[in-house]
Amino acid sequence: MMKKSGKILVVDDNLGIRQALKILLPMCFDAVETIASPATLVSTLESFRPDVVLLDMNFNTSINTGNEGLYWAGEIKKMAPDVEVVLFTAYADIQLAVEGMKRGAFDFIVKPWDNDKLVATLTAARDKARKAMGRDARSGSGMTEGSTGNVIAGSTGNPMFWGTSPAMKAIRKTLDKIAPTDATVLITGENGTGKDVLAREIHAHSLRSDRQMVAVDAGAITETLFESELFGHVKGAFTDAHTDHVGKFEQADGGTLFLDEIGNIPLHLQAKLLRVIQNRSVIRVGGSEARPVNIRLICATNMDLEALVREGRFREDLYYRINTVHIALPPLRERPEDIIPLAERFISEFAKKYHRQLTGLDSGAAEILKAQRWSGNIRELQNVIEKAVILSEARTLTANDIQIDGASHSSLGREFLAEDEERLVRQAMDRTGGNISAAAKMLGVSRPTFYAKLKKYGL
Repeated sequence: MMKKSGKILVVDDNLGIRQALKILLPMCFDAVETIASPATLVSTLESFRPDVVLLDMNFNTSINTGNEGLYWAGEIKKMAPDVEVVLFTAYADIQLAVEGMKRGAFDFIVKPWDNDKLVATLTAARDKARKAMGRDARSGSGMTEGSTGNVIAGSTGNPMFWGTSPAMKAIRKTLDKIAPTDATVLITGENGTGKDVLAREIHAHSLRSDRQMVAVDAGAITETLFESELFGHVKGAFTDAHTDHVGKFEQADGGTLFLDEIGNIPLHLQAKLLRVIQNRSVIRVGGSEARPVNIRLICATNMDLEALVREGRFREDLYYRINTVHIALPPLRERPEDIIPLAERFISEFAKKYHRQLTGLDSGAAEILKAQRWSGNIRELQNVIEKAVILSEARTLTANDIQIDGASHSSLGREFLAEDEERLVRQAMDRTGGNISAAAKMLGVSRPTFYAKLKKYGL
């Protein structure tokens, strides 16, 4: 269970979001305060004295430039330099991200958010703030999503589900051999096969498990931010760079660095990455001092790197540098014996999360699950089960609860039965406390589609 510490202030004009975070964040913060606008921000900072402020970027619905949020981010850093600001926006772009970082923001989060990533971003910000304030800091846990990064302490998150397939048994034997070493690992596999989970498992069984694992979505790093995000920058490196920024390599010092989607890094930036991996030292943007970093490197991709090397789109020397040990995760369709055990595991997990009394799935539901191709792999199965658990009204999941490929008439992602649609929309809003983004995600539709349904039924 995650240890709680620190205080966080949430500034967001969406009541549903404030209510959702008021429920979620006490799991990792001692105190959570929420306000609807910056009108009382100054007085709340003085009275509440938070470690972290989660700040919405827009409070005027007719203006979505993020200027108001950027202004208040700057003001918070002026009033309380040690308080970390995490920006909260549905309108993220390169310019906004750069400007927010220039004004001293710790990171930014895009709505709709992933709970694990949100929590880890905020706990990482808290740890930095408490260290700066001279308080007891501990590493964050879970996944840190902002522009790019995640921080994972020890063996957080769900453990790896190994199942009974021969391929997974072989991978487990490999893990037992390599985990205690510092060997660089390349994990490949289709989207949704659990590459990030395997990376966490390797870290959890390594000699560095008591230190943090920093995970970076390399494919999400813009070229503008690449060096700053990975290698850091010094105060004054660019206009309004008021503080030093520690890059992901330094954050992972002593622990593990997980570079996800490494195949998406542009060719000209691969050379800079290779240099740091070879030298095990970084030079921050705007600085001159080489800072040594002691890391264990794990990389992952869903791309064929050998093909990219042949095509001249991935450096051969970088490929061999990150490919000391190669683990290929099989797609779920190649391990069909694991589908039902995985589904049952997810049923147990989500029944507990959503306070539902579910004991499993019936034979009809099991047959539907076994018949699917699961192009989205474990992640797709997980999403299907989560939705089924939320909407089920029985003690076991039935065939009617499984909403994939036309298996249910009540899926928002396909054609509705008219009498079911409004009920499902209302249920989703009720069960997410009015959080539109979360409700849309729950039912597997885009926010614009869900907004249209809300308007249609006057909700």
